[in-house]
Amino acid sequence: MATYGLIALFETAPEIYHAAEAVRDAGYKRWDCITPMPVHGLDGAMGLRRSIVPRISIAGGITGFCTGMSMIFYMNGFDYRLVVGGKPFFSPLYAFPVSYELTILFTAFATIGGMFFLNGLTKLYHPVLKHKDIGRGMDDRFFIVIEARDPRFDAINTRALLENIGGRDITELED
Repeated sequence: MATYGLIALFETAPEIYHAAEAVRDAGYKRWDCITPMPVHGLDGAMGLRRSIVPRISIAGGITGFCTGMSMIFYMNGFDYRLVVGGKPFFSPLYAFPVSYELTILFTAFATIGGMFFLNGLTKLYHPVLKHKDIGRGMDDRFFIVIEARDPRFDAINTRALLENIGGRDITELED
C-alpha cells in the first residue's frame, strides 16, 4: 500500500500549538492538526488564511434578496397586474418579507454548499481513520498529520522533525 503520511501524538494544547509553528516554519504545506477541542490561535500557528465561506454566504444572501425583490417586481408589475386599494404595482415595503425570507434561505444554502465544497465533505473515508488511537483525538489527545504528497516530505527527515518537536508514537499511515 502507498503511504499517506506520518502522524504524531501530542499530549497538550500548548505542545501542539508550538509543534504547528515548527512544522509551518519547516515549510510544509500539506498537513493538518487533529484536536479534541478548538485551540485558540492554532489557525495562525498553522499559517492558514481566513476562510472564504463568509464571502460565499454574503453572495448567497445578496442573491436571495435580489431574487425576492425581482420576483415581486415581476409578479406585481407584469405577470398579474392587480390594483388593490390604489397601492402601486411595486413597492419595496411590500416585497420586503419575501426578500427577507429568501435572503435567509439562500444564505443558508450558500453557507452549507460552500462548506461542503471547500472542506471536501463528500469524501466518505480518510486514511487518518485507520490510526489505532484516532478516537482519542476526539477525546483527549492531539495529533499532527503530515501528508506524503507534500513536496518537502521525506520519511526520514519528516520523522526526525516530528521527534524533535516533541511528537510521540509517530506512525506511518497507509493510503
